[in-house]
Amino acid sequence: MARLPSMLHPPIAFAHRGASAHAPENTLEAFRLALRLGATGLESDVWLTADGTPVLDHGGRVRQGMRTRTIASLARDALPPHIPALQDLYAECGSEYELSLDLKDPSAAGATLAVVRAAGAADRLWLCHPDRELLASLRAEAGDARLVHSTRLRNMPHGPERLAAQLADDGIDVVNLHRSDWTGGLTTLFHRFNRLTFAWAAQHERMLLDLLDMGIDGVYSDHVDRMMDAVRARTR
Repeated sequence: MARLPSMLHPPIAFAHRGASAHAPENTLEAFRLALRLGATGLESDVWLTADGTPVLDHGGRVRQGMRTRTIASLARDALPPHIPALQDLYAECGSEYELSLDLKDPSAAGATLAVVRAAGAADRLWLCHPDRELLASLRAEAGDARLVHSTRLRNMPHGPERLAAQLADDGIDVVNLHRSDWTGGLTTLFHRFNRLTFAWAAQHERMLLDLLDMGIDGVYSDHVDRMMDAVRARTR
């Protein structure tokens, strides 16, 4: 099919939990490698420690001996060394990339925004959450940061057009769906409302090429090499 237009040129290539197909996920090693492989964005999950530090981890729990503890119950210094603080990411990798963070702990929003602003990177932050009302409540505080509604097609009881209108009214910038939910018609619909379209779980080159042909604005993949091959093939 003819490629539909994207609202971003080129679309953002987010390395999911860093280059997680090639290095331990959500580690500085994985983030460094993703950028070396050409990713234009990094993705992770953010939690707040007991002493107020935003850190990057998927599950939010760590094992200590025979016990499992939540990150929220531990101070930063008590966490395993492979879990980076958000400020460690900027210290190690700079800020010349887009950063997509799943806001696993909504109480982390303020501290996360403070770290990102200190790095001069607020306009390259994409804060993701499945609760549209929570995102809307963050609009004023988020400032230049973009807000991303992560959902599924089956979770739109009033249909995608109604959701697109609600996102526009709430100032939520992006809808983020599983790659299997997207069609060219759906990207076109959200673009009509000036909402960006992101797709996650795009692990194979054919999937990535199809999404890019649909006019998607950002893709998330564990396989940064495949993702960058697809983006280059569609943006030469």
